[in-house]
Amino acid sequence: MLTPTERVRRLRRRTTALFALTSAVGLVAMAAFAVRSDDARWREQLDRTMNVDTSWAVGLLETAEDGRLDTGTLVETMGTGCPPLSVLTVAPAKDRAESPRLVVEHAPARPCLSVADADVREVAAAAVRGEDGVAFDRRATDGEPVRVFAMPFFAPDAGEGDPPQGVIVTMTATSDQAADHRRLLWLVTAGCALLVALSAAVGHLLSGRAVRPALTVLGQQEAFLADAAHDLRTPAASLRTLAETALRGETDTTDVLKRTLRLAEGMGGLVDGLLTRARLMSGTASLAREPLRLDQLVEAVVAEAPVEGHRVSVTAEETVVNADPDLVRRAVANLLGNALAHGHLPGEPADVRIGVGRDGSVTVEDAGPGLPPEIAGALFERFRSGAGSTGLGLSIASWVAHAHGGTLTADRGDLGGARFVLRLPTAP
Repeated sequence: MLTPTERVRRLRRRTTALFALTSAVGLVAMAAFAVRSDDARWREQLDRTMNVDTSWAVGLLETAEDGRLDTGTLVETMGTGCPPLSVLTVAPAKDRAESPRLVVEHAPARPCLSVADADVREVAAAAVRGEDGVAFDRRATDGEPVRVFAMPFFAPDAGEGDPPQGVIVTMTATSDQAADHRRLLWLVTAGCALLVALSAAVGHLLSGRAVRPALTVLGQQEAFLADAAHDLRTPAASLRTLAETALRGETDTTDVLKRTLRLAEGMGGLVDGLLTRARLMSGTASLAREPLRLDQLVEAVVAEAPVEGHRVSVTAEETVVNADPDLVRRAVANLLGNALAHGHLPGEPADVRIGVGRDGSVTVEDAGPGLPPEIAGALFERFRSGAGSTGLGLSIASWVAHAHGGTLTADRGDLGGARFVLRLPTAP
């Protein structure tokens, strides 16, 4: 089953694919239109040129006194070798069922292009049937692509509705035009591929910006749940221990109720603090900054902490900072709790020294084994602690420091263990 974050990321991938697909469909449609238009354009240009040449050739045809077609003037004036010009006359059919026969009156002796006789007659017959110029793509005898054009002509005394007297057939090579068209096709194809890739990249970027708020909210939600579990785990376990002790009758009920009430009040404060932190991280609330006696707050945190069996000393100077009391209390409590939990050898009491300076600093130093080098760079990341176990205490303290414009640093202390220094901006 996919997590919410994975579903959002899958949505981003699908959005990117849809964006690229939509762009690809539009680009392919435009490319197909451009290619077809270019293909039709160069054919129309060739047909127009051949139509002009053929019309001129028709004007050079003469009719002898005996009524036969005379191509002498055409051959002497234009030359019929290149472009090749063939003249065919239409012989009347013996009956209506037969198609008119085409008789070759003139064909160039040494044409620069040559196609099969069947192709010439096919194009000429199409011109006779249509009584207008027609053009077809064919292959020359050497395999070169050519465009064959045929135009019918009529006798001087022909009336309306009379069949053509004959047909002039010409042709021209299309290798250069076809090569230009292929180059255009490759350029359009490469351009479409490049634009689709660019569209996919832009779509991925835009979809990432679109889902970024959702991923941020999901990250904040997961952080809130993890922080809540971290901060509430200890008081919840204490409540369970008190309840089991009360059920066994091993302690006074009144004392159990008093301790339960204190734990419940502490858990309520933790929940309020977690909700406040969640609102601050989401930007829906602001820090409740106020002038705060940092030395008194630290002494209160030490007084409320479970320090039985450990040695904790406090050296505090009167210091006023501009900060949120609840969040600073939690940061100091986390630093102290970290020192009590990890700042001593197994089976020995912790020796913790806390100092409050006039510059708004809180120094928490222990005599434990110190900071392992392998976690020094990730000490304030979520789910890391000085002992390498999972946890959030130091990450929350670091977040509180940076939220106030301060810092939280860690190094080796004079007692041989770890030393954490929390610095907050002092009040004017």
